[in-house]
Amino acid sequence: MKEFQRTCKPLQSNSFFLFGARGVGKTSLLRGYLASSKVREINLLDTFVEDQYSRNPDQLMQEVEVAPLAYDWIVIDEIQKVPKLLDVAHNILENPRFKSPKFALTGSSARKLRRGAANLLAGRAFVYNLFPLTHVELGDRFNLDVTLNWGSLPRILALPDDASRQEYLRSYVITYLKEEVWAEHLVDDLDPFRYFVEVAAQTNGTIVNFAKIASDVGINEKTAKRYFQILEDTLLGFFLESFHRSIRKRQSVSPKFYLFDIGVTRSLARLLNQNVIAPSSSFGLAFEHFIIAECYRINDYKRLDYRFSFFRTKDGAEIDLIIERHGLPLALIEIKASENPNDDSAAHLVRLRKEFGPCECYCLSNIRVPKIVDGVRFLNWREGLIELGF
Repeated sequence: MKEFQRTCKPLQSNSFFLFGARGVGKTSLLRGYLASSKVREINLLDTFVEDQYSRNPDQLMQEVEVAPLAYDWIVIDEIQKVPKLLDVAHNILENPRFKSPKFALTGSSARKLRRGAANLLAGRAFVYNLFPLTHVELGDRFNLDVTLNWGSLPRILALPDDASRQEYLRSYVITYLKEEVWAEHLVDDLDPFRYFVEVAAQTNGTIVNFAKIASDVGINEKTAKRYFQILEDTLLGFFLESFHRSIRKRQSVSPKFYLFDIGVTRSLARLLNQNVIAPSSSFGLAFEHFIIAECYRINDYKRLDYRFSFFRTKDGAEIDLIIERHGLPLALIEIKASENPNDDSAAHLVRLRKEFGPCECYCLSNIRVPKIVDGVRFLNWREGLIELGF
């Protein structure tokens, strides 16, 4: 299968971290990206290798001292497995005797590194993130129906049929629970967390009601919040905050939570046997998830530093996505899956925009012919993302 051209391109002038959930293609990216360099790979997913370096992290220093010019790069896969290797890597980078190598460190969780007081190389390494494939990376292989049903993890695109995709996503979820949560001792009891991720997936993209989720799962609210933090720390999702110009007040209103991939979301929610077909409510929800995830990913890749939020009034009127762009007006965005959104689809944008000051209003959909209604630009989502800077 032809390799994808990934948008994430770490600078080779410096050591770096590459974070991303399992299966997003971190190792493949680095093998292609560093193909012309002399590379030493240390794969901590190999239990023998992990045990070897866990027992003696200083072995890495010894290897470099024996042959300091043997490699341009040392790639350590899943560095969170042996955080003590970060201290060794830091010492190597600080030692003036070693002009080479640089480090490329991948990880599927920042939680253990942070909680273990790991130094993240004291700023000596840049930080990059890798996500499932975007529509830009997929190019002419992008298919909206496939993405809304199965997500866009690279492996999904290599599988021959839907039955294989189902099995892959089911296995992915089991592996996540076993390797990322249970094996790393992030929870004391896996059963409540297993039920929690199912509920979190079923409420994906809605305002998080921590108390209700806690009641449904049979845990307390503090534990529910900690479980969401585990999902975020293990790169399985992200919060979308409620808009307010005051940072403090943003944090006082419950956010939405989006899982990192639509296919994984559907697997966790036990919906893989129910196809997402237009027009349906499930198609609309998946399409909104897709647009917001694309914005989140491309914003990171392009280093745009946009800030994302949503807005809901007390009477239930909602703006799906608000984008704060430096030096530009706020972008207020309605997301509709329809190919023919009616003129009233974004009426609440017209009603609410005066509360935001200077702003631009968009309705992103599958519309074929763009139009402007009451100052709201109705655009096909591809054209809209380009216009917004993505």
